[in-house]
Amino acid sequence: MPVSQFAISLLYVQYSMTEPTRPESNPAKPKPSWHPVTLNHIPSLIHVAARIHPGLPESDHVFAERVKLFPAGCLALVQEGSDELCGYLISHPIRYRQPPALDSLLEEIAEDMDQYYIHDLALLPEWRGCGFTMGGIERVFGIAKQYQSTCLVSVYKTELFWARYGFRPVEIEERLEEKVRGYGEGAKFLEREN
Repeated sequence: MPVSQFAISLLYVQYSMTEPTRPESNPAKPKPSWHPVTLNHIPSLIHVAARIHPGLPESDHVFAERVKLFPAGCLALVQEGSDELCGYLISHPIRYRQPPALDSLLEEIAEDMDQYYIHDLALLPEWRGCGFTMGGIERVFGIAKQYQSTCLVSVYKTELFWARYGFRPVEIEERLEEKVRGYGEGAKFLEREN
């Protein structure tokens, strides 16, 4: 990649992970905190997903199924006194290096799952760079520690963001590579040891 393209990509990642007007600087605005996602949160979650991932749409059925099958791994960043989400984190166990295809139902989470998967982390732009991500990720890592590793599909050139949490690209088989391509141009499969 030419240096100028690398610099532009790096600036994009830095810009997309920060927020110039920090909500925590406004004492009148309550700070959000992480809570379990409920089915009542799904419409707001879909709104956040549509804003953050317009090119990667997933149906409300996908999110509702994740909440029903593995509620411990589904978190909502909610402002006090509101049901509107500022962000969400969806995660669950999978079989080793077998993440679901985009917008697909799981049907079940079997007891023999042997890897943890972060399906999606999305924060509205006005809440990025405020330190809220860490709380959600730490909660998920608490669940994930019972598995040898955690994986995810990084989109929008966010590998540097995920590297802060120990995620690294790994060599994968063609079948998984094909599935990862379904997540859009530049998507990368990343893994970390728990």
